[in-house]
Amino acid sequence: MIYITRRERFSAAHKLARNDWNEDQNLKVFGKCSNANWHGHNYELFVTVKGEVNSETGFLIDLRVLKEIIQEEAIDKLDHKNINLDVDFMQGKMASTEMIAIEIFKRLAPRIENEGAQLHCIKLCETENNFVEYFGN
Repeated sequence: MIYITRRERFSAAHKLARNDWNEDQNLKVFGKCSNANWHGHNYELFVTVKGEVNSETGFLIDLRVLKEIIQEEAIDKLDHKNINLDVDFMQGKMASTEMIAIEIFKRLAPRIENEGAQLHCIKLCETENNFVEYFGN
């Protein structure tokens, strides 16, 4: 079993707030991340896939194909967007880093499997100090 990781970047805005809570309650739970005027991050996305090396190509997965999958399923949809308002796969969900990572995993996994590899992990860095890792299920 071998693992390979691709890094991509995107910038996006979001807000952490529940519509069924008042401003004070959102502020108490989510702090300045509940700012009514949104806020943004320069995210780093690490996509790790695993599997066996193809004896004909020497690849686990063609990295050009992996880049294309990540671009189409995640970066094109997230980069320079408002995650709460513009991103179809985040509609009706809290735009936390945890939820974004889970939804990216769900989008990438089937396409990566079609290429003969398995999605192992999504690591999404929101700041230099905060990141999440999601391994599925």
